[in-house]
Amino acid sequence: MPASPPATRIRRPRWRDPRLVVGLAVIAVCALLGARSLAAANDTVSVWAVRGPLDAGRRLGAGDLVRREVGFVDQVDADRYLSARSALPAGSVLARPVGAGELLPRSALAAGTAGPVTEVPLSVDAEAVPATVHAGSTVDVWVTTRTAASGERTPAARPSTLVFDEVQVLAVPVSGTSLGPTATRQVSIAVPADKRARLSRSLAVLAAGDVVLTVRR
Repeated sequence: MPASPPATRIRRPRWRDPRLVVGLAVIAVCALLGARSLAAANDTVSVWAVRGPLDAGRRLGAGDLVRREVGFVDQVDADRYLSARSALPAGSVLARPVGAGELLPRSALAAGTAGPVTEVPLSVDAEAVPATVHAGSTVDVWVTTRTAASGERTPAARPSTLVFDEVQVLAVPVSGTSLGPTATRQVSIAVPADKRARLSRSLAVLAAGDVVLTVRR
């Protein structure tokens, strides 16, 4: 009879076995990546959203907003929206319309409207309002007063006066009716607290002349 082959013993894997070390390393990396993915999925940021549709020129209040927990890809994305961890800046005005449930981006707020403001309506000749003016625009308000010179049939125009500089437009209602456009347009501007002291004089100047708006870029 042929001799039986010699029996071999199964060796236990040793900690120094490279295959075992590589396998453990792969398992550890997979576990770490999985834990990070789960943690990222649970990371949310509290931001403000609007309860209902709002028009441009609307001054925001606490009742217009609702808190939402949102997961963003990175911090840069999150920083584009108003954080609900702090209160909305007082006097915040919308520069564009926002829809119901829309997250409130910082870009939707008119610049320079934080803080108390006085809303002042202006009656402006339609041709004296640049076509690009909209709620949120920054404008300068000029007035040209006219006086009747002796011996002249046409009143003489005085140099224009800068009444308000760098003020925010709150609203520009659509001008005209079904019968056609009107000759004048009403434009509402926000006069900040630091310009309110001379408001009485400014209103008198506005009433005495022709108003012209120029747009800041």
